[in-house]
Amino acid sequence: MNRKRNFQEDPKLEANSNDGKDYQLTLYNDDVHDFHYVIESLIEICQHEAVQAEQCTFLVHYTGKCDVRKGKYHHLKRMFDRLVEKGLSVSLN
Repeated sequence: MNRKRNFQEDPKLEANSNDGKDYQLTLYNDDVHDFHYVIESLIEICQHEAVQAEQCTFLVHYTGKCDVRKGKYHHLKRMFDRLVEKGLSVSLN
């Protein structure tokens, strides 16, 4: 992981959280966390299979970001909060 970024949730999303549309949970590259930590976090929090978590981690490393989950706001918000607690750079849009 190369660059450190801090991304947060768009405050306007909370007001529209019951609109029924799908949202994206995006993970961004940083130079703080190693591959193993990110992979384990994706498995634990986002319920990724090991191969999926590895692929997402490599995409983040080489392209700067990866959409790790798509779904309803209330479901992704919990994942977003837990990933932030682990110190990962994520956004929810």
